[in-house]
Amino acid sequence: MTLTHLNPESLHRSPVFSQGVQVEGAGRLVVVGGQNGVDATGAVVGTDLGTQSVQALRNVLAVLGEAGAAQENVIRLTVYLVGPADATAAYAAAQEVWGAHPTAVTVLQVAGLARPDCLVEVEALAHVPSGS
Repeated sequence: MTLTHLNPESLHRSPVFSQGVQVEGAGRLVVVGGQNGVDATGAVVGTDLGTQSVQALRNVLAVLGEAGAAQENVIRLTVYLVGPADATAAYAAAQEVWGAHPTAVTVLQVAGLARPDCLVEVEALAHVPSGS
């Protein structure tokens, strides 16, 4: 599988995300359902967006690991923030947990999530090459 990050010169460049990602090659598709900032017991960690974002992204990585995938395989993230919210803390969390693996990302502000004490939910789409 070949991932090509698409960042045309005519668009804004960010160290946190790519404008698009092209996937070529055979393999498996991994869909990670919405992950909140909860620990293994289901308890929400922290009351702030940054702390919950770090945990939500760690949860995404745990699901990917279960499928034999890693963040390098992620082709898209969707982040839902309970709004209005300043996404700065979520972007800082992405830098801390996600590191230098920018991917295509959509960030949405929503009125609320299924759990009222959650401030963020993260979905992921990944492609794992055949034989991995």
